[in-house]
Amino acid sequence: MSSTLPVLLVLIAVLGLMTAAWVFTRKGPHQTLIRTSISLALACCYLMWMVTYLAQVHPLERPKKSFILE
Repeated sequence: MSSTLPVLLVLIAVLGLMTAAWVFTRKGPHQTLIRTSISLALACCYLMWMVTYLAQVHPLERPKKSFILE
C-alpha cells in the first residue's frame, strides 16, 4: 500500500510556491489581486491532483475478476 508521503511532499512544494509568489510579487495597484490569483490557482491545482491521486490509490470499488470458461 502506498503512503501519504507524496501528498505531503507536494503540499510542501505548493506551500513553498505560494510563499514565493507572496514575497516576490511586484508592488503595484494590483498586488493583492495577483497574489490571491496565484495562490488560488496553486491551491486548486493541488486539490485536483490530490483527489485524483488518492482516488487511484484507494478506489471506491475494487476491480472485479471475471471467470469466463470456454
